Amino acid sequence: MKLRSLLFVPADSERKFAKATTVGADALILDLEDSVAPSRKAFARDAVRQLLNGDARDWSFLVRINPFGTGLTLEDLAAVVRPRLDGILIPKVDGIEDVDLVSHYVDALEVAAGMTPGHVKLLVVATETPAAMIGFSGYARKNRRLAAMTWGAEDLSAALGAITPREADDGWTFPYQVARAQCLFAAGAAGVAALETLYVDFKDQEGLAESCKLARRDGFVGRITIHPDQVATINACFTPSEADIAHARRIVAAFAAQPDVGTVGLDGKMYDIPHLVAARRTLASVGEGATHG
Repeated sequence: MKLRSLLFVPADSERKFAKATTVGADALILDLEDSVAPSRKAFARDAVRQLLNGDARDWSFLVRINPFGTGLTLEDLAAVVRPRLDGILIPKVDGIEDVDLVSHYVDALEVAAGMTPGHVKLLVVATETPAAMIGFSGYARKNRRLAAMTWGAEDLSAALGAITPREADDGWTFPYQVARAQCLFAAGAAGVAALETLYVDFKDQEGLAESCKLARRDGFVGRITIHPDQVATINACFTPSEADIAHARRIVAAFAAQPDVGTVGLDGKMYDIPHLVAARRTLASVGEGATHG
């Protein structure tokens, strides 16, 4: 599942869904949670069920369910776990235990739907509750369905009673810098993709590109968004350049030519095993090789 760009779409809006399918996002997240009014939840759930019966597509079909505590989680899962669903985004998780519980529910629902066991992947918004912030170590024991982790500051700041999670220059205040970093570390421990949070100013393409550049520098491999106009920029920023790919190939080839060494020289610079791992990851992101090492 390619996860450079993941576009949220209100599940009760056929018009927005139709537009979203044309913008080149790697995944669409049909949202049953925040973007759907309580009076429209049942309608949105039925709409997703119908959309899953639609035409063939070149993007991954994900659904954000309502979180535990709403009384809607099981109804959502029962409605959407069916053939052609690729993944479920779980909001407001407190830790790996919530992921395991949803995974168990999906195990049973896949069997009932005649699906290949393990097909539906899980993604989590990992920083939306205070409990989540003290439970990150649990992700190190992994869950076979977990594919990606992202983060967000708004729900967490509301739960903490913060006036704002942002500095005057629109950067994150320290507690939310910690949340971002913890998500990145937990994704690494779990062996899954780390996805950067929303960039709220959808008209600021330059700012988005710079933010994506920093996210990729730090280890994020993609980004969530709520606006179609951001998809092309996100895809471009999280796609290795031809120069990046060529350099990664040279590193891999150099190590392959000297399999008994731990360090190689290229163009006057020394590269060791962590560089080899990064090079393999770059190549894997464009369908070459494998991420091992």
